[in-house]
Amino acid sequence: MQEPVVNHPAEQSYPPPPPHIQQQQQQQQESLPPVPAPPPKDNKQFMMPSSTELPSHQNLGLQQQPPTPPPQQLMKQEYPMQAQTFNNASVPSLPSMRQSSLQSPVSPQTPSGSSSRSSASVVNVPVGDQLLDHSHLKPGNQASLLSYSQTINMYRENAKKTNSPEVQCDFAIFMVEAAKPLTAPEDEQIRWEYLGEAEKLLKQLSSRGHAESQYYLGNLYASGILSKKGKNEFNNAFPLFVQATKKHHADAAYRAAKCYEDGLGCSKDKSKAVQFYRKAATQSHPAAMYRLGIAELNGELGISKNPRDGVKWLKRASEGANSEYPHAVHELGLLHEKGIDNVVFVDLEYAASLYAQAAELGYAPSAFRLGECYEYGKLKCAQDPALSIHYYTIAAQQGHRESCFALTAWYLVGSPGILPQSDEQAYVWARRAAEKELPKAEYAVGYFTEVGIGTIKNAQEAMEWYKKAAEHGDKRAIQRLQGKVQGGKSSNKKKNGDECTIM
Repeated sequence: MQEPVVNHPAEQSYPPPPPHIQQQQQQQQESLPPVPAPPPKDNKQFMMPSSTELPSHQNLGLQQQPPTPPPQQLMKQEYPMQAQTFNNASVPSLPSMRQSSLQSPVSPQTPSGSSSRSSASVVNVPVGDQLLDHSHLKPGNQASLLSYSQTINMYRENAKKTNSPEVQCDFAIFMVEAAKPLTAPEDEQIRWEYLGEAEKLLKQLSSRGHAESQYYLGNLYASGILSKKGKNEFNNAFPLFVQATKKHHADAAYRAAKCYEDGLGCSKDKSKAVQFYRKAATQSHPAAMYRLGIAELNGELGISKNPRDGVKWLKRASEGANSEYPHAVHELGLLHEKGIDNVVFVDLEYAASLYAQAAELGYAPSAFRLGECYEYGKLKCAQDPALSIHYYTIAAQQGHRESCFALTAWYLVGSPGILPQSDEQAYVWARRAAEKELPKAEYAVGYFTEVGIGTIKNAQEAMEWYKKAAEHGDKRAIQRLQGKVQGGKSSNKKKNGDECTIM
């Protein structure tokens, strides 16, 4: 049976309307104005009418609105917001595990101070500037920032909603960092609650084979953070390092190698230590390559002495050196300063440049060495008091005791136009070095205290410092205690020696 053909509505024909309807339509069309003809088709662009041709607010019978401020002013508008008082100075942000497993997350700055600022309303915003309309940001007087505990709860709830081990591991690290500032006695309970929650979560992730969690939890045990007595729990840390190594975690392999070398959480095993060092070194771990290089140079860890291979490892380690592992650059500087037959040639200028690279990475021994070079003109460095003091200061600020005592000598004599002479500062830096058990600094502090240089005279305290220096082998302190030296008369700095001598 043939199907009926149905026409499209546009193709269907309809009967004409009645005559009276046609007459009404014709009258309406005659009353309408004529439609203007379209503009001629050419390649010229249409020109916008000038501002004088546009209708003004007055012509339209509307009240003129204030002009819209430029985008720069809109971006600078501020709105009032009441902030609740935080329990701590700042709330730590979630750390990035891809940067460094031990690196502490940076805490964002919290708003400081409270000022009443009136919020400017945004009116008459053009269509093109709608993105700059900040009117929706006016929160009112009831708005407030989240408190510290609310922020913790928010992160906790978000971590529970995901099955991603990376996100959950980041939250566990966040909890550890949030617990670190809680050092007050009244915050102790909250601190251990945070640490306990982080430990529980990291254990769960570790059991699921998450390498980053295994490594971080191992570091927490090794550092003693999870122990109320502050005890290093290497027995718990070592297995976690080994497990993470199986997942090709370079940092974990290096830590496992250190455990084998030093017998931390396991029995000493040099061959196993070398095995794990090589695993980390094949993944370009700077510290592992440095340790293998030193072992090859000196024949350590049961490895036969091979200076050529040792230098190769050190060069590879120096290429990947960073602020955490700058040791290889300094070691190469020492090698080029002394030289190795048929392996490393002596190049004093290159050695100084290597020391400068390591000093830029914040390595205190390199900065101290450069301080000596610019003070006494070593390694073909011109004597420069400013550079000498500069590099000594870099190392001293990191607690390098030799550099602290070197600054003592500089403050005793001063440097015109660079460093004013100051007995008080000389005593301060000598005291810092003495507190780190540097024998000559302990003797100097004893002498300063006995004579009254930069501090108040105190014979009893001076004898205590002499005793400490004598216990650490300082001959002048021993002589002072035995009464063979009757007392000094001056303080000077040897120009051809490496240390400041207090007579």
